[in-house]
Amino acid sequence: MGEAYFLLEGYSLNHDTWVQELKEKRSGYGISQSRLAITAGVTRQYLSDIETGKVLPSAERKAAIMEALERFNPDAPLEMLFDYVRIRFPTLDVKHIVEDILRLKLSYMLHEDYGFYSYAEHYCLGDIFVLVSPEVEKGVLLELKGRGCRQFESYLLAQERSWYEFFMDCLVEGGVMKRLDLAINDKTGILNIPRLTEKCRNEECVSVFRSFKSYRSGELVRRDEKECMGNTLYIGSLQSEVYFCIYEKDFEQYKKNDIPIEEAEVKNRFEIRLKNERAYYALRDLLAYDNPERTAFKIINRYVRFVDKDDTKPRSEWRISEEWVWFIGENRESMKLTTKPEPYSFQRTLNWLSHQVAPTLKMAMKLDEINHTQVVKDIIASAKLTERHEKILKQQAATAKEVVI
Repeated sequence: MGEAYFLLEGYSLNHDTWVQELKEKRSGYGISQSRLAITAGVTRQYLSDIETGKVLPSAERKAAIMEALERFNPDAPLEMLFDYVRIRFPTLDVKHIVEDILRLKLSYMLHEDYGFYSYAEHYCLGDIFVLVSPEVEKGVLLELKGRGCRQFESYLLAQERSWYEFFMDCLVEGGVMKRLDLAINDKTGILNIPRLTEKCRNEECVSVFRSFKSYRSGELVRRDEKECMGNTLYIGSLQSEVYFCIYEKDFEQYKKNDIPIEEAEVKNRFEIRLKNERAYYALRDLLAYDNPERTAFKIINRYVRFVDKDDTKPRSEWRISEEWVWFIGENRESMKLTTKPEPYSFQRTLNWLSHQVAPTLKMAMKLDEINHTQVVKDIIASAKLTERHEKILKQQAATAKEVVI
């Protein structure tokens, strides 16, 4: 009896804390009891009774109410980022592209006499790559992957320039869009990747992608790209000009940066990957309307929707699933285009030193101590910095204001 009493008392204390959090969040989000009750699928009176302590809801009901509440988070449960940019310019004048389009000083960029994608050489500043070819038809190629986009945003900030202004400069210069990835960050767990995958298996994914039809024969599959990387789902052919990649970002951050899953700012990510004309038309839409919500979901709704199976109706009449309705825009704050500037840093090299070199270096220093020698000190003293090392030192010592034009 005493044990049962303490268990009940503990539940009551936890419940009181939960109710207090519910009331504070609802008030902070500026949401009425009626609006939250409708979204959570309960009556306003039931919600009122919960907040006044007259009702003790189940754990499942609590989770459903808090999930519904997060739809009204004023910080916006969804945000959009540019996560991959590749543009080809019809010119051989790399200095013009770097200094007049990127508005970065070429003198700060590291030159390498090799390239990628059959380009002969490249210039780089951290993860900002500019590839050069002597062939006019190849021209100059700008490539910004995810980290490169974040680093470039730090320079855009120093230039007091927006992505839109940068892209406009690119198009005016005759830049040809080769790839554009729009990443939608889901910060509250709106998307459930395993559930979406299961819906694909159950033919509850209605899509115009040809690969959807072949999914039932095994082409459209759930993929775990790496061990402990969480769930990843591709929709559409990776060779096509548009396809989607949906994955659990919190697992990726845990794997890459050792960030605990429960502390991850972003739970899931929905990436719209566009190439060539599809990338150009998406960018043109963004520039014309300055409305990332419109552009992103215009593309998503054109290609895919998730529904609930109803054997009494034709597949074309199946109701869109509630989770998907929420994701595509009903009863949530509008999605905004955001930036997450990250200065170019030496952290990856330091991480490599920490994991790969430091143990061996420490052992060598211990041997020096035991043998009363200074081998490690002599090795470091005699090491010569190359021109490449000197350029990296220059990059690392400079502020964003010093690098930009």
